[in-house]
Amino acid sequence: MIPKKYTQLVFAFFMALFMSCLMSMVVTLLNIGFVDGLFFIWLAVWAKAFMAAYPVTLLITPPVRLMVRLLVEE
Repeated sequence: MIPKKYTQLVFAFFMALFMSCLMSMVVTLLNIGFVDGLFFIWLAVWAKAFMAAYPVTLLITPPVRLMVRLLVEE
């Protein structure tokens, strides 16, 4: 099991993984449609998207949590 102190890193990893997966598929389909080799094209795009999404998720999570705390009543 992963120690609790790594919660932020694990959260960001999975958030970036799933969001980059879904968004890269949507954008790939919108740009090229259903073509031969779509799966491999999407995998290449997803790999690049995840490399950008993970550090961005790490950076934006703290300010987003702050915004949510300010907007949502306890």
